[in-house]
Amino acid sequence: MIFGFFLGKKNPKISEYIARPLIRFGIPLSVMGLLLKEGIDINLIKSAFLAFSIIGFLIVLINICPIFKKRLPNYTLQLAGLIGNTSFLGIPIAMALLPSKTINFTIGFDLGTTLFAWIFGPFFLQEKSLDNNIPNIKGLLNALINSPASRGIIGVLLAYIFQIDGILGNFLWIPARVVIALAIIIVGTRLGLITNQKGKIFDLNEEIKFSILLKLFILPFIIFLVSKLLNFNFYQSSAVILQAGTPTAISTILMAEAYRVKQKIASKILFTTTLISIITIPILKILINAVN
Repeated sequence: MIFGFFLGKKNPKISEYIARPLIRFGIPLSVMGLLLKEGIDINLIKSAFLAFSIIGFLIVLINICPIFKKRLPNYTLQLAGLIGNTSFLGIPIAMALLPSKTINFTIGFDLGTTLFAWIFGPFFLQEKSLDNNIPNIKGLLNALINSPASRGIIGVLLAYIFQIDGILGNFLWIPARVVIALAIIIVGTRLGLITNQKGKIFDLNEEIKFSILLKLFILPFIIFLVSKLLNFNFYQSSAVILQAGTPTAISTILMAEAYRVKQKIASKILFTTTLISIITIPILKILINAVN
């Protein structure tokens, strides 16, 4: 990230050059590597479905309710408030704080978040109109078929069909780590660009503040309530709540860069939520222990 930070200060366009091939080739490989390496069980599927459905429900709710739409008027703000840094921060935190038996819940939540982000994110951000119209079915199907996550899932299915999942899972773990490194470099470049704007790093409008509030406070609380309704045990609830409380995901910057949509907004939210989460995540863990 430090390398990317100084790179971004010197060359503002470098992140765009990295983001496009990363989305086209890197994300599918990462999805394949994650699924093939860890395997699939009922806990992973349950957690993935929880993340995917809750984020989807909230996106719909925001766009059909004028009071929420007014505060989060575009998809960049909405995605930044709902898509967390589950891969690069959430999983390491869960591994450090929770027993290994909860790892599939953690990975499942990350997978559900990743799938939603890369299936619907590019489709939303490429929409020329930001009105309240429901996306057409043909466009949505095209987004599902052509999304990076869908390509990764198709690759996993082919690997299982040809029974090369074990070998391919170990092999893809290497490029998956390269993808993580490149994604972190992109984050660094955007942070470098932000610091070039002297005095404006924490110049946040009301819309950005509401997106931050949604990401670090409202979403974890909603996941807490849902986990209680589903009778998750202490460790299962902890796994999904901590994932929900992670700062804004790197993927929001990758998509903003790739499609040139409100990059500065995405960067400011990621930068701010990452700093604030240093305080909020430990508090969240204390609250989870107290409630349970």
